[in-house]
Amino acid sequence: MMMVAWVCGILASVVVLSSVLTAISRSPSFSWTANALSDLGGSGAASGNGAASIFNSGLIIGGVLMIIFAAGRFVAGGKALERVGAILLFLGAIALACIGVFTESAGDIHMYVAGAFFGISALSFFLIGGGLILAGSKKFGLLTVLMGFLVGIPWALVSVYNGWAIPETLSAGVIFIWVVFEGIRLCISK
Repeated sequence: MMMVAWVCGILASVVVLSSVLTAISRSPSFSWTANALSDLGGSGAASGNGAASIFNSGLIIGGVLMIIFAAGRFVAGGKALERVGAILLFLGAIALACIGVFTESAGDIHMYVAGAFFGISALSFFLIGGGLILAGSKKFGLLTVLMGFLVGIPWALVSVYNGWAIPETLSAGVIFIWVVFEGIRLCISK
């Protein structure tokens, strides 16, 4: 049963990345320096061609898969910090799915769920990493904490970019790289 959760984490990363890249390929007006990734899910850079549906459904499906992964991470136990971190990862995964549900056309709620995905995910890494360190997995724990910082760095430099797509991609990339590594690590350890 737990193996399913770990595989769901890996699949979440593949689904989200694939849907974003496919939506970009179908949106010739998309610009890395002038758009946000969420423009692909609304009317901004999406030119029709199904790009918005692909983008939004990919985030929803990826979010659901990540919810399963986070729930498995919680059930797997560990130190209290790891479990609280898994709850936050679960909430971040819900926020990811909500980005696809509440597109830019939904108004301010879109910005709230997008911000929640990045912020809550980073915080979950600090807690999971701290729990791993306390449990004796010092290397992966420190890497996890570092990944939490790396999620935030692109946002600290957001004034360097004209659009949001670059910091969004860098932060999401860090999140999904960690999810894949953690999924593989947990698959191997079981």
